[in-house]
Amino acid sequence: MRGSVVTRAAEERSIESSSTGEDTGAATIPPRRIVGSGLGMSQQHGDRLSATDASFLAQESPVAHMHVGAMLVFEGPPPAYEDVVDQIRSRLHLVPRYRQKLAVPPLETGRPLWVDDTSFNLDYHVRHTALPKPGSEAQLTALAARIHAQRLDRSKPLWECWIVQGVTAGAEGGRDRFALIFKTHHALVDGVAGVDLATVLFDIEPVPSPATPAIGEPWVPRREPSAVDLAARGLTGLVKTPVKLATRTALAATHPTEALGATRDALEGLGEVAWAALNPAPDTPLNVPIGPHRRFVLVRSELDDFKRVKDAFGCTVNDVVLAAVAGALQKWLRSRGVRTEGIELRALVPVSIRTEDQHHTMGNRIAAMRGPLPVYVDDPVVRLRVVKLAMDGLKESKQAVGAEVLAAAQNFAPPTVLAQASRLNFSTRLFNLLVTNVPGPQFPLYVLGRRLRDLFPIAFLPTDHALAVAIMSYDGGMDFGLLGDYDAMPDLDRVGDFVKESLAELVDAAEGRGAARRKRAGSPARV
Repeated sequence: MRGSVVTRAAEERSIESSSTGEDTGAATIPPRRIVGSGLGMSQQHGDRLSATDASFLAQESPVAHMHVGAMLVFEGPPPAYEDVVDQIRSRLHLVPRYRQKLAVPPLETGRPLWVDDTSFNLDYHVRHTALPKPGSEAQLTALAARIHAQRLDRSKPLWECWIVQGVTAGAEGGRDRFALIFKTHHALVDGVAGVDLATVLFDIEPVPSPATPAIGEPWVPRREPSAVDLAARGLTGLVKTPVKLATRTALAATHPTEALGATRDALEGLGEVAWAALNPAPDTPLNVPIGPHRRFVLVRSELDDFKRVKDAFGCTVNDVVLAAVAGALQKWLRSRGVRTEGIELRALVPVSIRTEDQHHTMGNRIAAMRGPLPVYVDDPVVRLRVVKLAMDGLKESKQAVGAEVLAAAQNFAPPTVLAQASRLNFSTRLFNLLVTNVPGPQFPLYVLGRRLRDLFPIAFLPTDHALAVAIMSYDGGMDFGLLGDYDAMPDLDRVGDFVKESLAELVDAAEGRGAARRKRAGSPARV
């Protein structure tokens, strides 16, 4: 059954990409590939973090937590704690990284490594709590915000799962509900890899899959490397760096035409990244010093509404998302007394560069583009067209290529240089807020026979960034998770309301355009 989860997810992703006109960044999974056959093989004891993964560690501070997650709401009575733990334990062999922790080489001789946690205890990572009565959605989001306000312990595998009971029954049908709140460090997993992780934790039918023998179980952790071992690994990596560079130079010499084209694209991309850096994002109430505490607000919407707007105006779902967010932020800024004439906010939009053969690996394969949020435009349709034109230009540009080149170059940088580079990547000069949109499975998922009803993603706040917007589609829905700094965003719920209003304006415009087309089609021809 788990193999069919992956197969069906691949089919749905392919359909979603073609039907929305969206470049999801998610490579399609070969239809005959089974989850257990390759996922764990790429997560080995002793793997070194990539420069991108290590940058999330370097950027973390007491107020800027670099973990991401989701709040999942299920229909049905909450399962017993022991049953959830057993369900996760039965799938852990498919994601070995979830039993590994960080090992940091001494004297900054290299980036950290993933090593087996010899004292791994699943009960520490899977936690159990309940909401006080009445168990409202506001109480649930407050709990999710408090959970995500706490940094993960770096001496242990970097993830937590909270089972939440006492959630008020939904309005439709009045059935019992419960929630799972996940928290995983960004160094471990990006959005696209996270979708793959869900396919090994969930079933696609109400009847749970029968347990299959776990490969390599019972699990026996490998010995943790000593400080001497870690220093030796780091020094070996430093020695190999010139060799790797020389190898690349030799390969370029043997394939001059390909190397010249790649170099030209890289230089153009670096130039566009530099140009973006020289044109800073505007100063706004979103870019202020933040604290460690968080607020979390949910917005439910339907994927069909985004597709209706997409089809009416010839754009992508992601264009509609950015236009709706831009409209919401325009209304919010004006509610704060901020004039928006001539202001274009800048959103950091992560783009997956994960290739097909990397689709089942953990860690981050992302580059970043800086998308426009034209809050100066009043008309919602004109705003959408401005977003589409700008995003089309970014896709044709080499900005993502340049970001990937910088990320690759950082693989050769010592940890101190890498830490400084990561701070530049998250500078308020470059962007005002994070907006990330990840396509999820368009079919129901189940855990222990309980149907997943809502999937609200939770992003992270870099230093001096008070708002992050994460969106994920699932089973016909389009769920927004708005994460805000507790002190800087006391009116975060208004941003959520404004997202709904801005989307409704676009849907109304799309329906009006469709009605006009139908009227013209039914009119008698002029003679």
